[in-house]
Amino acid sequence: MNVIRAMANAAARRLDVMFPGHFLAAKHNHYRDFGYPDKVTFDMLYAMYTRNGIAAAAVDKTILKTWQDVPFLQEQQRDGTQGAHTKEMKAEGEIRQRFEDLRLWSRIAETDRRSLVGSYSGLILRLADGKTFDMPVDRVPGGLAGLVEIIPAWEGQLVVSQWDTDQTSGTYGEPKMFQFNEASVGDDIRQPRQFMLHPDRVIIWSRDGTLDCRSLLEAGYNDLMTLEKVSGSGGEGFWKNAKSAPVLEVSPEARIDEMAKAMGVSVDEIADKMNEQVAGWQKGFDQLLMIQGMEAKSLGVTLPSPEHFFSIALQSFAASISMPVKILIGSQSGERASTEDANEWSQTNMSRRTNTVRPNIMALVNRLERFGILAERDWYLDWSDLTEASMTEKIERVSKMADTNQKMRETGELVFTPDELREVLGKEPLTDEQRYRNEDDDDEASVTPRKPPAAEEK
Repeated sequence: MNVIRAMANAAARRLDVMFPGHFLAAKHNHYRDFGYPDKVTFDMLYAMYTRNGIAAAAVDKTILKTWQDVPFLQEQQRDGTQGAHTKEMKAEGEIRQRFEDLRLWSRIAETDRRSLVGSYSGLILRLADGKTFDMPVDRVPGGLAGLVEIIPAWEGQLVVSQWDTDQTSGTYGEPKMFQFNEASVGDDIRQPRQFMLHPDRVIIWSRDGTLDCRSLLEAGYNDLMTLEKVSGSGGEGFWKNAKSAPVLEVSPEARIDEMAKAMGVSVDEIADKMNEQVAGWQKGFDQLLMIQGMEAKSLGVTLPSPEHFFSIALQSFAASISMPVKILIGSQSGERASTEDANEWSQTNMSRRTNTVRPNIMALVNRLERFGILAERDWYLDWSDLTEASMTEKIERVSKMADTNQKMRETGELVFTPDELREVLGKEPLTDEQRYRNEDDDDEASVTPRKPPAAEEK
């Protein structure tokens, strides 16, 4: 019995050497075992976004789908209709034109993009109120012209410099002052700006409007590192095999002193001389490799197929961001995302619009109202439905509805009215003038045909 226990202990010790921390130790750190960081910082997330294609696709595709089109600010919601069915009011047209001049929606979309990389981002307002950025805002003269610029800011560029610690204050626990340093993120800014920033002049953009959110990439950061390891090791292994650097094996009978004499160097310098010779041999096919008393061998690297390991990490990362794999990586081997994947992705981004983007946009609208840049109204954000069917799908649906009416004609029952068919296509109901024609005009048109255009001109 003691012999069996001793053998089991010896086996456990050997396994613990091969896989440290998994057999003998009661506690172990998986992150440390697998080479993952204990804490993920903004700088690490930003580097991953800018250098990893999968991470960039996750962020950029989310933004492209969320901002597939831009919203429209209405003075109030009218008739439950949207988009082309809504007649633009004068004030709405002026707002739309000013927002286009400022490229406001594209700047907001960029702010939204930066919030996915970090825990939050900032939408800085440059106002024509004659005050510096560190001063609070009262009223801004000039109406819409009072909004001069929208500045998107990364988390790393916008940090809290002072908190409100007064428990009797209405803003207790909130920032009293920010510090903005444009040069702290990226190295391609030509004229970086740096200033203290009052909270009145910035909208914090995150899931809940606070600084305590999580990056989109954080949950799947370990998977992104695994993807880099698999693809990087595969590329490095291919390079080593293609490079085919020789391994020189010295024969026991080799006389190093004679080799050094033949090469014109001392014995101490022979290793450096061989490195130079091997390097020169690898640069061209016509180089001579002198290996007196040595045997040159090729040390090949055997790599397992990386697809399986890459696929596991890819699926895990896609699950962490609630994105179908085929949406994330696009078409592979002729396979495209299914209709179910596309519908799920549309629903995910529609939910994101409703719970994250709309509240942040309305926070900006409320701020502009408080400054007097926008009039105080019951503003409504009119935006298309990402889950809405395409025109082709709508026409197919109407065709099936019309076929149903045709089949039910024998019973004398009309299942779908013409107005319901037009509603499916996004069309407004016909007016009475369009629906009913004057019979006298029809009779006259049938008796007296119109002349051709050429005859009328004559």
